[in-house]
Amino acid sequence: MLGQAGMAAAAVRYLRSAGAPTVAPTVAASVEALPRPDLRAVGENERAPVAPAEFRRVLGNFATGVTVITAPAAEGENAPAGFACQSFSALSLDPPFVVFMVGRTSRTWPLIARAGVFCVNVLGAGQGELCRGFARSGADKFAGVDYDSAPVSGSPRLANTLAWVDCTIQAVHTGGDHLIVVGRVDALGAGAEDTKPLLFHRGRFI
Repeated sequence: MLGQAGMAAAAVRYLRSAGAPTVAPTVAASVEALPRPDLRAVGENERAPVAPAEFRRVLGNFATGVTVITAPAAEGENAPAGFACQSFSALSLDPPFVVFMVGRTSRTWPLIARAGVFCVNVLGAGQGELCRGFARSGADKFAGVDYDSAPVSGSPRLANTLAWVDCTIQAVHTGGDHLIVVGRVDALGAGAEDTKPLLFHRGRFI
């Protein structure tokens, strides 16, 4: 059950021992990752009396932006990795950190953890089909998708997005049935200023 969390921790430890990719001059190289919390089972007396369906329905009223998290092919893999992600946010200005959440059962996350880097592609209005393609499992998500390589990580940088953020994995924390992934920003950029964002609200794009 905790295999993916362990894999993520191993990836971060490897980055520390092997040396992370070159960092932009504005990022302090001395920043240390926070320690991971102890893993333990959630006791029955700790569970909130909220049904998952009701939780999802109510929280769905909070409109979010939509991103695609990508990573270059990890060692031993033939293709890059990517998945659609709503749970993305800026975390820290100095040093520049961002954060996204991914389910522990995700099949894509272990590939990103092994790569040790990722690129956040912020989708614009009209890219709903692109998002749906990266939300599917089992298919070649990059088939027919136009992209180039992010400048530091080499992660796929999707064409015509609202913005992109190129990152190195800084830390991974547990958060219930999800993992909280902190990324150190190495490079970033934005598209046309008049492009509107793709938003998700109450189970649909708006």
